[in-house]
Formats: sequence, C-alpha cells, structure tokens
Amino acid sequence: MPISSVHIALVGNPNSGKTSLFNALTGLNQKVGNFPGVTVDKKTGHCPLDEKLDAVIIDLPGTYSLYPRRADEWVAYRVMMGADADVQPEVVLLVADASNLKRNLLFCSQVIDLKYPVVIALTMMDIAGKKDIEVDIEGIERELGVPVVAVNPRKNKGLVQLKKVLAQTARQKHIKPLQDFITNRELAPAAIDKVKGIYPSLSDYAAIHYLINHESFPLPANQQAAIEQAEKDTAFNPTKTQAEEIMQRYTRIRQIMKKNVVEPDPLQRKLFTEKLDNILLHRIWGYLTLLVVLFLLFQSVFWVAQYPMNAIDWSFSQLRAWMGGFLPTAWWSNLLVNGFLAGLNGILVFVPQIMILFGLITLLEDSGYMARISFLSDKLMRKVGLNGKSVMPMISGFACAVPAIMSARNIENKKERLLTILVTPLMSCSARLPVFTILIALVVPSKYYFGFLSLQGLVMMGLYLLGVVMALTVSYVLKFLIKIKEKSFFILELPVYRAPRWKNVGITMLEKARIFVVDAGRVILLISLLLWFLSSYGPSGRMDAAEKKYATARQQAATPEAKLAADKEYNSAKLQNSYAGIFGKSIEPVIKPLGYDWKIGIALITSFAAREVFVGTMATLYSVEENDDTTLKQKMQTATREDGTLVYTLPTTLSLMVFYVLAMQCMSTLAVVKRETRSWKWPAIQLVYMTGLAYFMSWVVFHVFS
Repeated sequence: MPISSVHIALVGNPNSGKTSLFNALTGLNQKVGNFPGVTVDKKTGHCPLDEKLDAVIIDLPGTYSLYPRRADEWVAYRVMMGADADVQPEVVLLVADASNLKRNLLFCSQVIDLKYPVVIALTMMDIAGKKDIEVDIEGIERELGVPVVAVNPRKNKGLVQLKKVLAQTARQKHIKPLQDFITNRELAPAAIDKVKGIYPSLSDYAAIHYLINHESFPLPANQQAAIEQAEKDTAFNPTKTQAEEIMQRYTRIRQIMKKNVVEPDPLQRKLFTEKLDNILLHRIWGYLTLLVVLFLLFQSVFWVAQYPMNAIDWSFSQLRAWMGGFLPTAWWSNLLVNGFLAGLNGILVFVPQIMILFGLITLLEDSGYMARISFLSDKLMRKVGLNGKSVMPMISGFACAVPAIMSARNIENKKERLLTILVTPLMSCSARLPVFTILIALVVPSKYYFGFLSLQGLVMMGLYLLGVVMALTVSYVLKFLIKIKEKSFFILELPVYRAPRWKNVGITMLEKARIFVVDAGRVILLISLLLWFLSSYGPSGRMDAAEKKYATARQQAATPEAKLAADKEYNSAKLQNSYAGIFGKSIEPVIKPLGYDWKIGIALITSFAAREVFVGTMATLYSVEENDDTTLKQKMQTATREDGTLVYTLPTTLSLMVFYVLAMQCMSTLAVVKRETRSWKWPAIQLVYMTGLAYFMSWVVFHVFS
C-alpha cells in the first residue's frame, strides 16, 4: 500500500521551542531554501507519522499574532491566509509555551478561527513547573476545541503521542474547529457577508483579514475592487475592528487562564533567571560581565588551541621533510610536498581554533546569554543608527559574515537593517583567525601576566574590538547619508537561562570544522596548487637566465652550508622570475607605502577568494623558495627584503593585521549582500569603503610605528 503524505505548517511565537520541535521531528531530513520573492528562510523537513503516512513539515517564521510587521512575519501570514501558492498546508501544528501561555494563546486563538485543522504542541512544561505554574491540559483542550499535546523536544518527550495525534488529525479523526474562539461575525457583520459573497469558503475571521490586508494578497483586480467597494459600502474601520478583536480575545483568554492555569503569587520569590538578570543586565555589572565573557572567549582561543596547533604544525613539517628526502627529485614530488602538503597544513592547523570559537559561541547562545547582549547594547546601538537587534548579526559575524548578514532579516526597520548589513563584515570572522594567529605569533611574544593573562590573547581581543569600534563609527557616519525615514522599535523576549546542550555544542564544533575543511579548505588547496604552478614556472627566457646565473655557484659550493645558501639564492631568483613573482612585483609600488613586499601583495589578492587563503599563499610561496623542514612561522620570521632587512617587522605586521580587520576580502559576503539588498549598489559601496578604509588605516599604523 503506497504511503500517503500530508503538508503541515509549523507555527508559533518566537522562542516558544518551535525550532527545537522541528529538529526533533525531522532530524537530518531537512532542506533550507528561500520563499519565492523574499530573502526569508524556508525550512522543510520530512517526518514519518506512522507506517502509512508521511508528513512534510514547513517551519514558518515565528510571529506573535496575525497582524504582521516584519518581512518574515508577512511570509507566515500569507501562508496562513492561503495567499502563497507554493505553500498550502493541510494541518497546522501550533507551538505554545506553557510558561507564557497567556501571550501564546492570542496567536493560537487567531489560527483556530481561520478554521484549519489544528494541533497544539505545548512546550516548556519544565520551565512552567519551575515557575510553579500548573496547566490543566485537558481543560485547555476543551476550551479551545483542538487537541493539545505536551512535548519536550530537547528530551524527545511526547513526540510519539504528537505524531499519533497529527496522523489522526490528518485523517479527519479531529475535524476543523467548529466554534469560533470569539464571535468574529459581530465585529463587522455586513462587511464579512459581502466578502464571503466573493469567497464563500472563507471563515468569518479570514474575511476580516481580507478586508484589512487584501492589497497584500495576489487577487485579481476585479476582486480587489469588489473588496474595496465592500469596505466603503459598510464603512469598515480596520483599526477599530482590530482593537475590538484583540480586547475580546484577551477577555476570553483571561477566563480560560483563570479556570485552567494555576499561577503563583507574583510577590513570591523570583525565579533564578530573574535574580541572575539583576546582575547580568545591571547598568554597571552587566557591561563588566560582558567584557569578561569576551575576554575569556579570546583567551581560550589562544590558550586551549595552542597545543593541538603546535602538534599539527610539527607533524606536517616532519612529514614534508621525510617525503622531501624519500621521494625522487621531480616536478610531481615538488608539487606534492610544496604545493599539496603545504596547502593542507595551512588548512588543518587552524581547525582547533575554529572549533573552540564556534563551541564557545554555541554555549553563549544555548545558555540564553546571547539575547542579554542584545538588550545591553541597545542604548549604544541607537546612538550610531542601529538597535539592539543589530547586535545578534554583528556577534554572529565573529563566526561568519554570510549567515550573520542573512540573520539581519529580523530587523524591522529598513534603514537599521541596511546599516547592519553594511557594517557586519567589519566584525572579525573566523576566516581572519588564521591570519591573526600567525601574524601575532611573529611579533608578539608568548608571554603571560599573573600566570593566565596571555599577551597574544590581549592583542587578539584588541583586533576584534577594533573591528567593533570601526563598525560603530562607520554606522554613525552612514546614518546621516542613508535617507530612509522609518520609526524604530526594539522589542526583545529574553529566554530563560538553561544548561547548554553539550551534544549540540559538540555537533556544532564538528560541523563547523567540517565546513571549514571542506568548503574553505577546497578553495585554499585549489589556490595553493595554482600558486605552486605560478611560483614554479615563468617565461622561459627569464627562468633560463636565473638558471644560468646560479648554476655555477651551486656546482662550486664546497660545503653543505654553502650549497644550502646557493640553493636558497637560486630558489629566490626563480620565484621572483616566475609568473607569481612578476605579478607581485608589478603591484608592489601600490602596497609599498603600507610596508608590504610583493609576496604579501600576492597574498592580499588571493585573499579576496577567502581571507584564510593568506596562510596557504604564504605557505606555498615560502615552501617554493625554501624547501626545508622549517615551519611557516619560522620562514616568515626570517624572511628578508632585497636589502637584507626583515619583512615582518612590528610596523609591517601591525599594518597587515589592521588591513585584514578592515578590508572586504570575501566574494561570498559580497554575493549575499547583493542577494539581501537586491542590488549591486550596496556591495559595490561596501567593497570601496572597506578597501579604502583598510588602506588608509594600515598606512597610518605603519607610519606611526615606524
């Protein structure tokens, strides 16, 4: 017997446990795309309800009511109103937070009155218990007229019963709600009759929404005109109707709560979350705590990661030395040792830091502290043209700018959203981490104060703070230049503090490491191999001249030391006359004022594919020039210019770090900005202002420290 399928819309308030339930039901059977015409995530997943019925679950953006304000709320609203041809749910799975039931019941009651077959999944029962809230689930079920199932997605509790009820609902064992939650018809009887004359299948409540928002639905022109005429004929007042509806709903909700929910006296002792917020959201202690958290974050990236990083670096240097002595001298062995292995080393050595950074960020998100950072930052953000919701994308930018920019979609104000998109790439993403790590190691000693304060960690934190300060400064300037006028509101629900899910942290760390190795690693390795070719070959005339010039000196070298020096001079001349060397020399005059040589110039250009390519580029260039068993750090520390002076002096290295903090060197980021803004204008502005800012600030730093 063939398996049938049912389409289920998953809806609910933000922070109600909707995403956890979606993940618990669908597992790995998920697909993420975009709703047609809008840059809002469309998550779908498959879930077998029983042996004969499969559910296609569409996770709609969280919304507080059926009166949308944000772009993502409009997406959910259009689906619920049947105005999205691509998503037509047959059943609605409505998630409600038991610890905030009064607020959640508003949206529940509105969806019920649309007359969909509805199943309510009651989450956060454990939190309700800690608040001494008792919920009579059977009583709530009788009052609402739809099935209610208590679930805990984090612990996979109640999911079997939920699937059973969903299957029954899909097979019409629970029919659509028969009674309205409130008497919607009395709100505007004449206007509702006229709309239902055009669309007989609409419920009374859906007819009201057609009267209020029909312009936003894809209706034929004659039907739009008919609804407009109905509004005029009946003197329909949308504002008054909406206000009366909300008042009636809350009156009924209060009655339901009084009969079926036992809540503690508000004067009783505060919940642990509220006590903790008195400290973490304090106007003084809150900011000090935030600084301590960020400081520990960057200290850990250095302190914990140094041991596996050193082990990986040492292992690759030994492997390359062994293979260099074992393999015959040929182009393919050179490619393997100085191209492939050098590039692979440049990828894997930074995996420990990537994993630690993402693991710690996941801990902050899972515990509920990340939302507090938004709350703390709102006052400062407003002064520079942003609001507290801008903080979440900006902090996410420490990991990667691409998803961070996409997460700016939940900022309702268009100007604040655009400003957030334009400055988020100034946050130092994890791709910059490999660059910062190796540059800091070159000029900053591995020194500890008081036994635990790492000087290198402090410098790393300073680079991240520089990005934050520059982002706020740029936003402050741009708020006067971007002429979009729109009122701004900052409404944020603070989730309760919860113990982190260590399994989730571990999965995130492994997944981010895999993405870095597979996605970024592929680019790094490809460019490393291409660079090996460009660094090993060049115009035949120039390469032959270099060969002839140093051939005699190499043959006449009497001692191993003399032979090594002659080989080094020959490899250096060969590199300078290669295709890569010629290109690097041609751009050197542009970057020389910043203290950079032509090799750094090549790395700057290749970094536009991905910032972390800088390390792979350096590994390849120095491996081609100095074919020995020293590490990349050692090669860069001893690198000299033609006049014999060191390349990586303090002024040059600081200038280079500042350049990588501020420059737009990521094609993927530019592509996602174009997608989010639907124009090449803003990514072009971003590329120009960030590159110009990076060049100017690097020039200032180089000359100040010279």
